[in-house]
Amino acid sequence: MSVKSEKDKMLAGELYYSNDPVLVRERDAAFAQSRRYNSLGVSQKEEKLDILKALFGSCPDDLELVPAFHCDYGYNIHLGHHFYANTNCVFLDCAEIRIGNYVFLGPNVQLYAATHPLDPECRRQGIESAHPITIGDDVWIGGNTVINAGVTIGPGTTIGSGSVVTKDIPPNVLAAGNPCRVIRQLK
Repeated sequence: MSVKSEKDKMLAGELYYSNDPVLVRERDAAFAQSRRYNSLGVSQKEEKLDILKALFGSCPDDLELVPAFHCDYGYNIHLGHHFYANTNCVFLDCAEIRIGNYVFLGPNVQLYAATHPLDPECRRQGIESAHPITIGDDVWIGGNTVINAGVTIGPGTTIGSGSVVTKDIPPNVLAAGNPCRVIRQLK
């Protein structure tokens, strides 16, 4: 019987020890890469793309990620074609973050696949879990929006600025608020 590593537990959506040395090393490496990316000039497009291709699980050549950005690991991020993220976006990718084609993120959008137990004793021990975030094709997410762990946003949807998305949002709707809720159907 083999014992699961903390990384295996993290990727499986189970409770795991976030300060495991392997995970700390991987976060430090992602931080260094994102910091390097953020330091490059506008004209250094090829170098920037090389960093993202090495950092992310998958990304196309036709993305635009305006610095500064931050991610936890990078390898759990999968981006579709024509992805655009404005400045100061954060991807806490302890679980997979999968983003479709033609998705646009406003400034300060936060994607939090990480979550923490309600039990304070567990939190004191550095225990947490993570659940995937999925964003469909043709989604626009307004600035200062937070998307929490385990959320799926359907294709064609627009999320209004300043929203806190705690539950799945269906396709082709306008949704906004804290907590985010459907305002109206778009199609």
